[in-house]
Amino acid sequence: MTIPTMTRAAVLTAHGEPLTLKDLPLPAEIEPGAALVRIACTTLCGTDIEIWEGRMTFPGMLPMVLGHEMVGEVVATGPDTRDALGRPLSPGDRIGWSESTCGECHGCVVLREPVACTRRGYGFLQRADVPPFATAGLSEYAYVTPGAAKLLLPAAVKDTWASMAGCAAKTVLRAFERAGRIRPGSTVVVQGSGALGIFATAVAKIAGAGKVITVGAPAARLELAARFGADAVVDFRDGPVVEQVRALTGALGADVVFDFAGAPSVGPDAVGMAAQRGTVVIVGSTGPAGDGFPLSAIMGRELTLVGSLNGDISDYARAIEFFTAFADRFPWDDLFSPPVGLSAASEKIAHMHQLDEVKAVIDPSL
Repeated sequence: MTIPTMTRAAVLTAHGEPLTLKDLPLPAEIEPGAALVRIACTTLCGTDIEIWEGRMTFPGMLPMVLGHEMVGEVVATGPDTRDALGRPLSPGDRIGWSESTCGECHGCVVLREPVACTRRGYGFLQRADVPPFATAGLSEYAYVTPGAAKLLLPAAVKDTWASMAGCAAKTVLRAFERAGRIRPGSTVVVQGSGALGIFATAVAKIAGAGKVITVGAPAARLELAARFGADAVVDFRDGPVVEQVRALTGALGADVVFDFAGAPSVGPDAVGMAAQRGTVVIVGSTGPAGDGFPLSAIMGRELTLVGSLNGDISDYARAIEFFTAFADRFPWDDLFSPPVGLSAASEKIAHMHQLDEVKAVIDPSL
């Protein structure tokens, strides 16, 4: 088989502007441990939208190819290319992959936490004008670097589900692990009604929560949250969120509060709606500093405050196992929009920016 030397990609050249379709070079040789993959499916994540908006940015990051939730078919591999579980990879295999890590720093070796790697690399952090050019999802082909944690995917898990597992789902599952046990019958509040919040709503219900309350907007997303297990929903536009949640919990508050929203008011709202000795898990607050809240509230109600950052290859593998185990539990396909090609990626980003879609799907072959 002839290995392609160029790939069509949708490139972000300026924040807030439409993506530009460009032809990018592909490596002439595949390094040991690396793979060249034909992208079959990319699902857009909230982080992609924040980068496009310019809310998440740093000097020198552009131009770049967005997309870090993707699945692809292996076209070619370098010598001894294996997945994270040691399984050899060959052309025709369907894989997903997580960020690259160095295996040598304090985070990797001492903490044994890939998310703490000081040289952690994402495909969307690769500039599109320097080698290896195309390592992200909004591209016909992607170069999967030697250090990227690859995962051979089971046929039973759909492309869209496996793509979402690469960030959104693994991030949620890591947050639940960081939170500790969800006591059967307990009350859980999920802040945010995007893909992470709706998926977290379902996970909370599966984990045994007695009452799940999802906070967000607009109405269409809250209606979707109800289909994914929310016993009650709170539209933050209807008045103070803390008062609404307190009313729904008999003034007791929630045993666990998950932040998947990241709005400035998330911190004080989360603390305000948490029950005595409750747990607050901060996951979505990646932007500028939020509104302040009194530390005395943490002390006085003996709250536990936990941070959770994204996820690693172990969380990714668990996300695939989750979709395998609970394939029929909720209508997962309802999270995804019909797939479109690369030329429509800008339109899909705009729709997600406007909260008109939960999870856009890009199929570069269309």
